[in-house]
Amino acid sequence: MPLYEVDGKRPRIDPSAFVHPEATIMGDVTIGAGVYVGPGARLRGDWGRITVGDGSNVQENVVIHVLQDDGAYLAEASHIGHSAILHTCRLDRHVWVGMGAIVMDYAEIGEECLIAAGAVVLTRTKVPPGKLVVGVPATVVGDVSEQMRREMWEGTRLYQTLPDWYRRTLKRID
Repeated sequence: MPLYEVDGKRPRIDPSAFVHPEATIMGDVTIGAGVYVGPGARLRGDWGRITVGDGSNVQENVVIHVLQDDGAYLAEASHIGHSAILHTCRLDRHVWVGMGAIVMDYAEIGEECLIAAGAVVLTRTKVPPGKLVVGVPATVVGDVSEQMRREMWEGTRLYQTLPDWYRRTLKRID
């Protein structure tokens, strides 16, 4: 996998994480235990710090970047869908960000929220825990139901099996 030091800042990746060889990790990036980072993901901690909490997944083509001297923080069990963009934001425990969603600067997303696919969470938005957030611009439309919460955890737990499985079985076959 391409790992890059930037201005003396180097990525730190827990040995139990799996970062796909086609993902790019640059600068001040910390990837926790059991994290999955998919192909095409770009985590660019050149201007500030990016933290990906234990048991999280950052799927294909996700981009995470930060403003100068600031950070992006993903708490444990964050679930970041394909092609999402996160910029200088904070996600509490087990936030589910749908495919193609964008979470902008200084947005704070409470525990166990679901950000719908394609939603755009505007700068400085604060979302309380357990909310369903949809649209452009994104708005809270209700609570995450118990069934939704169970399904979110089912999906996250499936992604939590990927690091070990890929380390054991992934083989390039050109």
